[in-house]
Amino acid sequence: MNINAIREQFPILHQEINGHPLVYLDSAASSQKPRSVIDAVNRYYELDNANVHRGVHTLGSRATDAYEGAREKVAKFLNAGAPEQIIFTRGTTTALNLVASSYARSVCKEGDEIVITQMEHHSNLIPWQQAAKATGATLKYIPMQPDGSISLEDVEKTITPQTKVVSITYVSNVLGLINPIKEITQIAHRNGAIMVVDGAQSTPHMKIDLQDLDVDFYAFSGHKMCGPTGIGALYGKKSLLNNMEPIEYGGEMIDFVDLYESTWKEIPYRFEGGTPIIAGAVGLGAAIDFLQEIGLDEIDRHERHLATYAYEKLSSLDGITLYGPKENRVGLVTFNLEDVHPHDVATVLDSKGIAVRAGHHCCQPLMRWLNVSATARASFYLYNTENDIDRLADALLQTKEFFGHAIG
Repeated sequence: MNINAIREQFPILHQEINGHPLVYLDSAASSQKPRSVIDAVNRYYELDNANVHRGVHTLGSRATDAYEGAREKVAKFLNAGAPEQIIFTRGTTTALNLVASSYARSVCKEGDEIVITQMEHHSNLIPWQQAAKATGATLKYIPMQPDGSISLEDVEKTITPQTKVVSITYVSNVLGLINPIKEITQIAHRNGAIMVVDGAQSTPHMKIDLQDLDVDFYAFSGHKMCGPTGIGALYGKKSLLNNMEPIEYGGEMIDFVDLYESTWKEIPYRFEGGTPIIAGAVGLGAAIDFLQEIGLDEIDRHERHLATYAYEKLSSLDGITLYGPKENRVGLVTFNLEDVHPHDVATVLDSKGIAVRAGHHCCQPLMRWLNVSATARASFYLYNTENDIDRLADALLQTKEFFGHAIG
């Protein structure tokens, strides 16, 4: 990977923040966008802007081709099989809510189980809380090891023949660890349960092969993988999608409407009511082209190197606590600086042009498990370098010195 050439393609990175060159270390929240994605969205609005699937005019045809072409790109990118198994959504949150509201509420009943972990993002926790309340099912949690990982032995003990749904993040947005999704899926299937995966933090950073993983549902967001905000997708197995009811009703998703009854289109359109996120899909397709040109394996290797480098660099600093395992992690490091609130840390770092995330990261139960109220998080992507991490480490030393004098 030619990092300098890659960085040149991201216009936002070439600016100063508070008098310092920008170091963007918040890609786990939202990645930056390359010029090719920005141009693709602009071209759609400048040349092809029209609604899809409805008009027979040229603009409508071009917009439909671009929208459906993006669906085909997503299917190939994930090795998902048929394009109709890809449902465009606003992002991971919407996709997971669709599964919890449509699938889970129709199959779960009192005495059934829904299994998740305590490391889940709120978008993969609250929908299952609500599904359990609505159906009488029991919500269960797989125990976590001291470093935050989960063992397959505990997975075997937690998932039972009463389990109907297992839903787990592929990569923790706080701990950075990679869960053994393929093995967990096999355990879920042996017990008659379906497997749902939150792929928000995995899809941008590693090659995903859904046919190999054999998961039943997989959700991700475009804005974390160089695509626009407001676009994502849900993959589902045909046999499950064909038996699911839509949860949004209106135009585009119908087959026939009478005064008192209506029928729905085939998948995926029954789940895409209203005018879809056309420009977002076009931008997502361009982001996939961009990532594939570089290579997901190359991106994965680069980020793992940065994660190791950052873990070692920060762990050498006095007064720094790091969270999550040292090994088997993607490109992020979550930490706290002794006696300094994470928001204060982030504010000082921002004054030096360094953007990190501070807070509970939409993982309040995990924060309580870690026995903290909040943490700071530096997350890396294909455009970050060792120099970015060096600047972070130097700034943390200055932050510690500043607050040390202030406290003293």
